Amino acid sequence: MGKVRLNENELVVKTVKEGLKRTGGYCPCRTERTEEFKCMCREFKEQIEDPNYEGYCHCFLYYTEK
Repeated sequence: MGKVRLNENELVVKTVKEGLKRTGGYCPCRTERTEEFKCMCREFKEQIEDPNYEGYCHCFLYYTEK
């Protein structure tokens, strides 16, 4: 697993964190409110298990580096 960090764009981080507060911790970019989409979402957890993956999570809050 690579290093996971917040997006360097402070406006994106602020906006997504406000959305997380509004949705009770669920990805504000998704319409479903299921455990699969609770931040840090299952999709991103699976992506960061891949040692070759580098990129942002779905809502661009987190970035993982190789």
